[in-house]
Amino acid sequence: MKNLFLAISILGLSFNHISAQDIHQSEVPSVILNHFQKTFSKASDIEWEIKGNLYEVEFEAGFLGDDHKVLYSRDGKMVRHEEEISKNNLPKSVLSSIKRSFNGYRTDDIKKITEGGKAIYNVELKNYSQEWKVIFDSQGRILEKRED
Repeated sequence: MKNLFLAISILGLSFNHISAQDIHQSEVPSVILNHFQKTFSKASDIEWEIKGNLYEVEFEAGFLGDDHKVLYSRDGKMVRHEEEISKNNLPKSVLSSIKRSFNGYRTDDIKKITEGGKAIYNVELKNYSQEWKVIFDSQGRILEKRED
């Protein structure tokens, strides 16, 4: 029984190691690193990982140290950009949709996710008794809503 548990544990750790692997910045291909440094010259607290065929970088930027996560393909193209934003940076259409559908709720943990040239907004909405995770498109349409 101990051997089975040990084998399962080792196998689980191996899969976790394969699926995401922390790497040092010196191991990032120069085409990716150059694009990153040009686009996010003021980035700090930078951490790199390899996830499958993509390079993921998490970092902070801006006056308040907003969190960012960017995925790059091996040829240096930005595939996805996820950034923490404030309520003031939401499009007016999203703010109107929140006011209409979630009046009385406060916003929390807002992320703008850009992929394939299109942006969506992941917003946590809370009141005294409920909490929702809602994804809006840039026109304010609700794409997904789930109770948290």
